[in-house]
Amino acid sequence: MQKEVIVEIRGIKKSFFVGKGKEITVLEDINLKIYSGEFVSILGQSGAGKSTLLRIMAGLVEPTEGDILYKGKPLKKAEAKIAVVFQSFALFPWFTVLENVKIGLVGQGLNEEEMKERAVRAIDLVGLDGFEDAYPRELSGGMRQRVGIARAVAVEPELLLMDEPFSALDVLTADNLRGDIIDLWKEGKMPAKAVVLVTHNIEEAVSMSSRAVVLSHNPGKVKADIPLELPYPRDKNSRDFKFLLDKIYTVLVKPPEEIPFLLAAGKYQFLPHAKVGAIAGLVELVHDKDGRVDIYALSSELSMEVDDIFPLIEASVILDFGEVREGDFILTEKGKNWAEADTLQKKEIFKEVALQNVQLIKQIMQVLSTISKHRVSEEFFIDILKNHFTPEESWNQLETAIDWGRYAELFAYDYDAGELYLEEPQPIDL
Repeated sequence: MQKEVIVEIRGIKKSFFVGKGKEITVLEDINLKIYSGEFVSILGQSGAGKSTLLRIMAGLVEPTEGDILYKGKPLKKAEAKIAVVFQSFALFPWFTVLENVKIGLVGQGLNEEEMKERAVRAIDLVGLDGFEDAYPRELSGGMRQRVGIARAVAVEPELLLMDEPFSALDVLTADNLRGDIIDLWKEGKMPAKAVVLVTHNIEEAVSMSSRAVVLSHNPGKVKADIPLELPYPRDKNSRDFKFLLDKIYTVLVKPPEEIPFLLAAGKYQFLPHAKVGAIAGLVELVHDKDGRVDIYALSSELSMEVDDIFPLIEASVILDFGEVREGDFILTEKGKNWAEADTLQKKEIFKEVALQNVQLIKQIMQVLSTISKHRVSEEFFIDILKNHFTPEESWNQLETAIDWGRYAELFAYDYDAGELYLEEPQPIDL
């Protein structure tokens, strides 16, 4: 029997206007179905639009283009049985646990006794029996998040949406809460027919989900839709578990097939937020491990989250120092040479790969080499970048390019004047 489609997303695009008619696209051409009985994780790096997509599913954010269907009909928030658990707990400090859970039932057409009965049942479900009269200040972080979950399940939603609900918790508390949620789900005690979890933690996704949707970034698109068909409870040390981890890691860090170089054409190249020193540290570490490492094992060894290690890997791939295959990060010959080089040789190698592979650095050098005084305000480049990124991200992109360019001694930067300049102007073969 075919499963019921709870929510369907068709051709969703979400853009934000950042002034002067400029548009930044966060999500583009998203097509997705969430079926009854599914626990779906949405994965992606920072800036992939994961939380924006979740809010669109919830009816909290209007898409720029596309349709959201709830059980086959256009989504109407007032009618849809959808609940959201946020990362920040979002509790009222002057309300007790019971009152915080009951507030989610206002407007549900229930009388006071019915609201109390549902709230108490939800509080019991998440393991907070006995804390009904406690205030948020009396609770630990994990207990506060349980209140948030209780408030969501009290409305008896058909679709439960969770936006990185464990990221603000310590490791042990998060692991305990994850285990409890999975127990409720597999035992059929969770009132929701389907759950969607936004996370950047790949191990969390494989541990909990029946399916992982991986988003690319700039803009966010569905990069892969991966079934996670493992029995519960899932053994993190099993071969199948590690295979799925490697598969998702590979998809997440897989570089685009082509890097566009023209200002007027295509999407602008996104530079990972990675300092040269950190990139060098990664490349040298991998070189010491014979030039190949399992990404999941490396992140565990270094106690680094996805958003910390992926920018370093992406930067290494862009610079042609490494490649990703089957969940492993592998140094190229260029990467091995860079790891083995002395300080001056390192700079020369970096200069070569930066000019070959980094769009923004190439354009900075073109401008500085063309202008007679060989000095340009940072605002000139920020204005260009704002055509492709948010104002905040535009500065992040330029800061990364400045860090890389200064290391390679391609150009200098006057912080006080806010200007980039050539110290010794000379022809550059671009």
